[in-house]
Order: sequence, then C-alpha cells, then structure tokens
Amino acid sequence: MTLEELTGSLAALASQHRLAIIAELRGGRLHVSELARRLGMSRALLYMHAAKLEAAGFIESSLELSVTGSSVKYMSLVDFELTVTPALIEAAAKQQPKEEQD
Repeated sequence: MTLEELTGSLAALASQHRLAIIAELRGGRLHVSELARRLGMSRALLYMHAAKLEAAGFIESSLELSVTGSSVKYMSLVDFELTVTPALIEAAAKQQPKEEQD
C-alpha cells in the first residue's frame, strides 16, 4: 500500500456519516433512498459521503432498471480489512520519493 492509498483510506473513514453508511450496509445492499432514510440524511449528503467511500474502495454502487423502467441505484459494502500498524506506515512512507514527503 502506498502512502497516498493509506491516507486516502484513512480520510475516507474519518467521518461519522461514512462510518454509519458502512455499518448500515453490513446488512446487505440497499436502495439509495432506503439507506438515506435509515441514516436520517438527505440523498445529496449520502451521495457526497458515498462517493468518498466508493473512491477508496469500501463500497460500490450499481444502477438497475425497475419494473417501471426507471433506473434505481443500490449501494453495497465491499469486503475489506484494514489494519494500520507502524510497520505499514513505515513501508508506505518509504515508497514515497523524498521530494514528495515535505
């Protein structure tokens, strides 16, 4: 894991809203409106936080056609494990060129 990947993953998890999204999706995939309702947040706020989680690889979304022909978006959790240790941080930092470390 590179230092950029590590900081991206940690930044994606550094929000109570994003952690709540992950917790809610542990029960299985959900329609965006249902997920927003369960979390008590607007769909716009949900999309903002979900975009960060999806970019970091923690969740994924898919568009499907409903029986009426409209598209519906579902979100689901990606199986992941992230263990941060001093050794991982050191290895990631050593991969970064010196001029980028400042």
